[in-house]
Amino acid sequence: MQKAVVFDVGRVLFQWQLGALFEKLIDDAQELDWFLANVVTEEWHFEHDRGRALADMVPERIALFPQYEAHIRAYATRFNETVPGPVEGSHDLVERLADAGVPLYCLTNFGDEFWEVFRPTQSIFDHFADIIVSGVEKVAKPDPRIYEIVEARSGREGSALFFTDDNPANIAAARARGWDAHLFTNAGTLEAQLVGAGLL
Repeated sequence: MQKAVVFDVGRVLFQWQLGALFEKLIDDAQELDWFLANVVTEEWHFEHDRGRALADMVPERIALFPQYEAHIRAYATRFNETVPGPVEGSHDLVERLADAGVPLYCLTNFGDEFWEVFRPTQSIFDHFADIIVSGVEKVAKPDPRIYEIVEARSGREGSALFFTDDNPANIAAARARGWDAHLFTNAGTLEAQLVGAGLL
């Protein structure tokens, strides 16, 4: 069976930083750092990646930090502004793999509500046979269950899956299932890994 390539999305295909939105709303650098460490944090955001609804998360957070109500509501309505743009070089690799006929998949920790507003803005995803989204599945990397979903939907397992992700824990979980998994650092290194695997 032909080997497939599985891409992570955040920080592999697209830059992602909560500060890209909130630096527009908070002028003071010290306050911005405190806000991102205590109010709208990546850890809290991850609850949505795992399947919690914004309708539950946002009112809870506003109750804890009422002085930041407008900012917390902006998190829910302006998520696309946390994505400054593509990761340099990654989209070119997707295009080259697609042109070569390599089957492509995504496995991403992404909230379902945010995915619904982000996906339509990015035509690069048209190249992928399937995109497994944690918020839709209600289970997130590195839980083994989401890797099982990829295996079932791609019809592949073990070394028939080449996986790239920027999170070491997610790579370790993939390797535990026998996937050919590589920690993403930049597109140049990924290109060399794909060449080494005979995919480019």
